[in-house]
Amino acid sequence: MKKNVLVVGGGGREHAICWKLSQSPKVGRIYCLPGNAGIAKTAQCVPIKAEDLDGICRFAKENPVDFAVIGPEVPLSMGIVDRLQALGIPAFGPNQKCARLEASKAFTKAFLLRHNIPTAGYREFTDKEALRDAIGIFGFPMVIKADGLAAGKGVVIAQDREEAEKAIDEMMGQRIFGDAGDRVVVEEYLTGIEASMLCFVDQNTIVPMESAQDYKRIFDGDEGPNTGGMGSYSPSLVFTPQLEEQIRREILDPTLKGFQGDGLDFKGVLFIGLMISKDGPKVIEFNNRFGDPETQSVLARLETDLFDIMTAVVENRLSRQEIRWSDRRAVCVVLASGGYPGSYEKGKPISGLADVEPDITVFHAGTRLAEDGLTVLTDGGRVLGVTATGATHQEAREKAFANAKRIHFEGMQYRKDIGLVRGL
Repeated sequence: MKKNVLVVGGGGREHAICWKLSQSPKVGRIYCLPGNAGIAKTAQCVPIKAEDLDGICRFAKENPVDFAVIGPEVPLSMGIVDRLQALGIPAFGPNQKCARLEASKAFTKAFLLRHNIPTAGYREFTDKEALRDAIGIFGFPMVIKADGLAAGKGVVIAQDREEAEKAIDEMMGQRIFGDAGDRVVVEEYLTGIEASMLCFVDQNTIVPMESAQDYKRIFDGDEGPNTGGMGSYSPSLVFTPQLEEQIRREILDPTLKGFQGDGLDFKGVLFIGLMISKDGPKVIEFNNRFGDPETQSVLARLETDLFDIMTAVVENRLSRQEIRWSDRRAVCVVLASGGYPGSYEKGKPISGLADVEPDITVFHAGTRLAEDGLTVLTDGGRVLGVTATGATHQEAREKAFANAKRIHFEGMQYRKDIGLVRGL
């Protein structure tokens, strides 16, 4: 009997998840809360916000939901998995205790140090003046992070004292990230090439997915403020078999042992942000879910039934689940609203979606349907993820950009260097 799946979230990551789940012969109806204009083509979208845990649970009780997949970090940190499981609904994603690995940067740094997992040196502060007195403790650039969740924007890399003082005042004085800035983590600045590794995890097993790389800054050449991610590609050009083995030995295995030793019953996806430095790979951050936009390029290459993998994770039999990947390369280019990641306008009509090539997948992130039920409008900072696959990295990259040019909306911006790696 086919299973009905509830997906929580409404961004590009959730569109990619719904798209992949819809390919499974074992999946019946897909509900997505709240979803978006693109997700509506493969799932029944319901206008319940991802942070509305009462609404999600009420919907799950009143409808034939057999399985749940939690996309964003906020409902995970609020304990949605625990609540769904209490209703007897299996849920893919870490419980509230494990979700602290993303909800608190200080919690994760302590975990990494406790289990001898390579990462940057750090200190944490709850007092604004003490933090001001510590400006430059690791030299400059100075990495300043709001401890809590800040939609991927709570990190400032201050080049000098003036920038550091501004960041401290915004986080702890003006509280632009709310409670997330009550505690601030200062880290040693790492140099090298950033890369992302997503892993399926259950109590006994950690299995890395194919590697990926994303681009956080808004402008070409990694200039400008941080965003939620302006594009990605898979596999990463910086990964070698030797590097992957080193990451397995120094990071993945100790992380799983750390989870077991600390009583963290982690089930779901662990996203590991890495810096490939001259001293080897180091952990920048842990996230508790599929990364966005890495998910778009990684799932485009997944050949195994995603629902099979997710049920194996929830049932603690990941070690027996075969996972296959395509040899094709994937590139995802994010089209963003003008002004993002600062203030931006919504409701701009999008044209050209029907003009992309048939083998191109356009994942919707910040979109909604107009009242006519036909016109797609912008409804967020990151609007679309134009995703292409190719026999070579260059082919996938050229196809993604060629099709991005076919889409238009007022103020549209995107990076032109997605898929390029400086130094290679």
